[in-house]
Amino acid sequence: MTSFRTLDELDPKGKRILLRVDLNVPMENGKVTDLTRIERVAPTIRELARKGGKVVLLAHFGRPKGKPDPKESLGSVAPVLEETLRKPVRFASDCIGEAAASAVASMREGDVLLLENTRFHPGEEKNDPGFAKSLAANGDVFVNDAFSAAHRAHASTEGVAHLLPSFAGRAMQAELEALAKALDTPRRPVTAIVGGAKVSTKLELLGNLSAKVETLIIGGGMANTFLAARGIEVGRSLCEQDLAKTAREIDAKAEAKGCEVMLPVDAVVATEFKAQAAHRVAALDDIKANEMILDIGPRSVAAITAKLRGAATLVWNGPVGAFELPPFDAGTDAIAREAAALTQAGKLVSIGGGGDTVAALNRAGVADKLTYVSTAGGAFLEWLEGKALPGVEALRKT
Repeated sequence: MTSFRTLDELDPKGKRILLRVDLNVPMENGKVTDLTRIERVAPTIRELARKGGKVVLLAHFGRPKGKPDPKESLGSVAPVLEETLRKPVRFASDCIGEAAASAVASMREGDVLLLENTRFHPGEEKNDPGFAKSLAANGDVFVNDAFSAAHRAHASTEGVAHLLPSFAGRAMQAELEALAKALDTPRRPVTAIVGGAKVSTKLELLGNLSAKVETLIIGGGMANTFLAARGIEVGRSLCEQDLAKTAREIDAKAEAKGCEVMLPVDAVVATEFKAQAAHRVAALDDIKANEMILDIGPRSVAAITAKLRGAATLVWNGPVGAFELPPFDAGTDAIAREAAALTQAGKLVSIGGGGDTVAALNRAGVADKLTYVSTAGGAFLEWLEGKALPGVEALRKT
């Protein structure tokens, strides 16, 4: 973390702190249904306010396509933020211009102000220099605590960072430190689990990980493509037959780099894709033409958990089965519980991320027992792919 400025290097007292946060929370009937993102940024807001900063929050919400839309106003989030922080949160009807400037000018030390949705302006997603300058006019320093938006080169995530002294917030710092532990400077050996539906969505991820980890475990629907590429009949399972050659190339490149690729050795199969469908455990040479692979089998679970017990670091992106439908969540649950137990025993550094992974860990009741779970989605995936994230690069010390 020495390459990024953190709040340890900032004295916020009396300063206008432009703080980029992720408040793009799920809502239903005008009410926030999940507080996770608000809770993640609350410590940074509290710290800056407690130390006398004038905390000015920047955030986007939804996809209003560059113009004001009352249905996607951050005004509905302000009361929930206020409840979480247990302190008043004022709201300004715009993020630039007179409405923002007058609201900021009236702030006292320790105040928190939420500005309106940055995406109400077309200059946000275009990273327009003029719009970035208008945002920066309301701050003395910039703090980015929105890793989940760091893969986007937008005005409020990247543009402003070049106009003001810039720092990583506590949530951003925690994310960057966790990711560094996972792949930049990991304890070895490193095992990666990559699951999910399709190989086509994770080609870059598989390529990058195969060069950085000792073992690459492939599960979920994408494992079927690799099995088919090895000549195994997978029946009616989700499978990208046209990517068989690509799967073989990934296998070959991994082998050349000394990376072991682990695939399922047995499967739980069914003829219907639905919860509690009639199912059976099948050997890989015994999958019938009308059956679908919906989870890994017990021998696969045993092999993977044994591999985890010999690992020092785990990176996990994607479930290994149709975890949304019981009983096909059993494989993912078993691996999650083993990873959690090893982590709690101090034997494993475990980093998980991606929407389905977070959901699976929550279902297994172990999301808080891994070393770090990223809720960042796209940014987490792009980091695993080895891509530079604009919002992070802008925070680097020069």
